[in-house]
This record gives sequence, structure tokens and C-alpha cells, in this order.
Amino acid sequence: MSRQVANEKELIGTGLKQRTEEALADDFLRKAVAFTTDKLKTGKKMATDDFGQWEEWRERGRLIRKHVVDNLDYYLTQFSDNVAKAGGHVYFCRTGDEAVQTFMGIAEKRCAKLVAKGKSMVSEEIHLNRHLEERGIEAIETDLGEYILQLAKETPSHLIIPAIHKNKQQIADLFSAEAGESFLPETKVLARYAKQRLRDYFLQADIGMTGCNFGVAESGAITLVSNEGNGRMVSTIPKCHVVIMGMERLVPTYDDLEVVLNLLARSATGQKLTTYTSMITGPRREGELDGPEELHVIILDNGRSAQLGDPVFQEVLHCIRCAACLNVCPVYRHVGGHTYGSVYSGPIGAVLTPLLQQDMKEAGQLAYASSLCGACYEACPVKIPLHDMLVQLRARKVRLGLTPLAERVAFKTFQTTFGSVKLYRMATKSAYYLMKPFVSKGVIKKAPGPAAGWTQSRHLPMKPKQSFRERWRELQQELKRESAGRAGALTNRNGEEQRYD
Repeated sequence: MSRQVANEKELIGTGLKQRTEEALADDFLRKAVAFTTDKLKTGKKMATDDFGQWEEWRERGRLIRKHVVDNLDYYLTQFSDNVAKAGGHVYFCRTGDEAVQTFMGIAEKRCAKLVAKGKSMVSEEIHLNRHLEERGIEAIETDLGEYILQLAKETPSHLIIPAIHKNKQQIADLFSAEAGESFLPETKVLARYAKQRLRDYFLQADIGMTGCNFGVAESGAITLVSNEGNGRMVSTIPKCHVVIMGMERLVPTYDDLEVVLNLLARSATGQKLTTYTSMITGPRREGELDGPEELHVIILDNGRSAQLGDPVFQEVLHCIRCAACLNVCPVYRHVGGHTYGSVYSGPIGAVLTPLLQQDMKEAGQLAYASSLCGACYEACPVKIPLHDMLVQLRARKVRLGLTPLAERVAFKTFQTTFGSVKLYRMATKSAYYLMKPFVSKGVIKKAPGPAAGWTQSRHLPMKPKQSFRERWRELQQELKRESAGRAGALTNRNGEEQRYD
């Protein structure tokens, strides 16, 4: 087992419940996450309504992503060949550790001391910053949200807006501690400091590192989208540019790129197009004024290929990392991203993390961090059925016998009771008497045992003394008696009339 996977499991594990309780008790966190996700959700609706024919574009996006993943070997070969033709170097890495070692090899050849990073969830996935620090190499996050979290020594809480849980005062405190002077919690003041501070890193960095939103197979181009200029700075000023990308992040042609970029911008931030969309094909050529001398592209598997051919889970590789599913998920909106204890949070993280880590014992708990409402599917621009996958992950955990003993006993009892008419009737009858000691004014406000979680945020109605089936049976008997009575009266009347004759 790789070290980063082991550490990730430590984050998830048995701490999920504790982190959930802490998040629910944090009023500021809940308000901040709800406010921002509402804003993103509203922006997406306005952008998609204005765009028109959104469902048709969703289907186009789904088909493009399906085609790529179905033929991933072909497009990976085409993409890597074209990167090489353009003067770049390509490395295929099976695990996160291999990707880290590959990056370290490049850094050693460059005698690198400083790495300026653009926003990259894949680098978070392989815990690149920690490994660089262990080697004495300074890594600086140049995305503003990521830079804030680096100062706070925290991980991203959202795929698109990593510092969604921070307010201006908290950011001002972090910047003040870093600079050794006091800053007012005003956006212009904080942005000015970050701009000045990060500019030096752009100029001094030995290596610029970015992720990759989409690789274009027909040309070998790396596509980066951003609303900050840091992506272009780290990919053009340092003499060496290293790209780390998931192996599935490809589109066949520029025509296909147009479709997914439209879907991504509108779904992620409600924009028609992100402020910066860069397409990088190879290192700087002779006569060009900017760009790196070297371009290295690290293509990461890290559990992705295990989903290829899986009839249930292959579609998870269609994800374009827009985070639209996070913004509509009722669970994420209440607890935020850190509760998941994983790089990838929300519905996509609850599915992706157990699959990439191939671990259902600990990471598989994330499959229960969902209401299964299906809102994630409705929001997904490429129609990934995440709610169905969450059900299947729960089923897999059950089949492997990894659910708690109490849960297995409870469901076995449920199966036995509901499989017998006699037992079912006895159970429903006794439920009234079992609930009665806890009832106040017709409801249970504080339930005992496992039911306590339900009543923490709602009241549990008292079960009626008479069940629907019992009431129905009595009603049928009453109707039969009334029908028999009418028939008897009619017989008597007929008999009396007959005697008069």
C-alpha cells in the first residue's frame, strides 16, 4: 500500500462521524458553505437557461466522455505521441508514488529549489507538496484559494473554490501572520498583498507545475481554465513546466473541447467562459517570446484503470471536475468538504475515493454520506448517475461483510420479520407499546439507541395504536355487516308482501 493512500485512510476511517458532528456544530461553516453553493447553483441555472438546449448539450458531453473512456488506450497513445512530436516528454505512472518519483527526478535534474504550482487536484491526490517538503524543495500554491489554505495548513474544501469555508477576517489574520504586519479584512487590501507576494514566486520558480483540465488528443495540447492569471504565469515564466493529469482527462478533437468547455464553465461558476482559457502545445519554440524550455507531462493512473470495463463504475471517469454535484448535495451543503477526509469531496468524492483507493472498509464509509436524492445526477453536465453508484458501493460493502455487526443484525432481523406475515403483524403491533414510554404530545422528541440520530433534528411521530391494515379489515367487516343487514331487510319485506298476496 502506498504511503499517501495509507494517510488518506487515516483521515477517513473512524473519524468520519466525529468530523460530521464538528461540522454540524460549526454555524459559521454551515452558513458559509450554504451561501456560496447557493450562489454557484443560481449562477449555473442562469447560465444554462441563457445558453438554451442545455439537455442536448449534456447528452453531447456524455457521449464525448463515454467515447473517450471506451477508447482510452487509443486516445492516450495519440495524445502522448502528439505531445512528443511537439517537443514534450510524457511519463505514464501507475501509482501516486511513481508520479511523485517521476516529478522528483525532473526536479533533481533541474536542481530545483522552488516550485510554483497552479491549481491541481491531482497533485493534492498524490500529496506532492508533502513529498517536496521532505526533499527540501519549497512548493508554493499560486491559486489564491489554495495559497490561503497552504498558509492555514489545510486541504481544499471544494473542488473549484478551495477556501469556501474561510471569511475575510480569517484570511486577513493568515496574511498578517505571514507578512508580519496587520491587514484590514478588505478584499482589495488582501488581493493586493497576495498579488505582490506571489509575483516574486512566479519570477523565482525553477519549475512551474499545473494540472490539466483537458488534453486534446489530436494535437497534444494541454488545456487549462482559470479565473486567475496564475495558471498562465506558472506555465510560461519558469523554464520548466510540469503537468500532472489524470489519465482520463482527454477529448479527441478541438470540436469536442468546445463542448466540454461550455459545459464546464457554466456548471462550475455560472460563466459563459472562464476568464483564462489556455492551450499549451509543447515547450517554447524558436522565435517565441515566452514559454518554458521544457514541458513534461505526467499521466497518472492511480486506480483509474481498475474502473475500465466495469458496467457500474466506469462512468465515474467521465467526470470533468466542475463540482456542480457538490453545490446541490444536501449533505455537502451542511458539512462542507473537510468532513469527507478525502481530496475529493461531495457526491463525486464519495464515489471516487473508495474506487481509486480500492478500499471499501474505511473509504467505503463515504458511500453513506448521501441522501440518495439524485440531485447530483440532475446537476452533472455529463449525466454521471452518482446516486446509483452510491447504492452499488453500499451493496458492495455489504457483500464483502464490512458493515458493522449491529447493522448486519438489524437488517437480518428486518429481513426475517418482513419475510413472515405473522412476525410482521406482531412487530407492528408491539411497536406502539415500545414507543409509548418515549412519547410526549404525540411525538418522540428524544429517541433511544440508534434512533437518537433521527430525533436530533426532527420529531418522530407516534405510531397509531391501530394500523392501516387493522382499520381496513374492520372497515371491510362493517361493510359486510351493513350489506348483510340490507339483504335481510329486503328479504323480510319480500316475505311480508308475499303473505299479503
